[in-house]
Amino acid sequence: MTEPIDSANPDTPALQQDRFWQDRGWTARIIKNEEDDGWAVEMTRDGDPEPALVGPWTMGRDKKNPKPMDGPAFSTLVKTAAEVIRRHEQQLHATLNKSVTVTARDGRRIRVALAIVPDEDNPSATLSAHDDEDDSELASVNVSPAFKLTSGSATSWIEADFARPR
Repeated sequence: MTEPIDSANPDTPALQQDRFWQDRGWTARIIKNEEDDGWAVEMTRDGDPEPALVGPWTMGRDKKNPKPMDGPAFSTLVKTAAEVIRRHEQQLHATLNKSVTVTARDGRRIRVALAIVPDEDNPSATLSAHDDEDDSELASVNVSPAFKLTSGSATSWIEADFARPR
């Protein structure tokens, strides 16, 4: 077992064993694959309650035990797991933040945005209108998190002089 310094937290020594690596803010754990006779690897970011990535792991030469973890494999797994988290965060952001740009009666282009704040006890959402030319805010109102932002609902809100939609 080697113990280089963890680059994410220089005070924490990395832990590198055949089936368990902890370094750079990540933990790789090689586990028995419950689905078949093989092995799997799970990658968990420090502080996260569950793995960001679980995938198959290569068998060793004896065809019974897993191949030991090594530096290049760990680095590849860190990169892959970080990408999975990044894509999940992008998808969540896209789900919670929507916008459409419409043309008002006076010919102005107005961008209408819906920002949802998920909360188990009290979710909320804000509908806002911005001048497409200079991005200045024209109006902002609280709406239900279930509000459906479409070109039609945005145009109706603008034509109602930004009165809170029902």
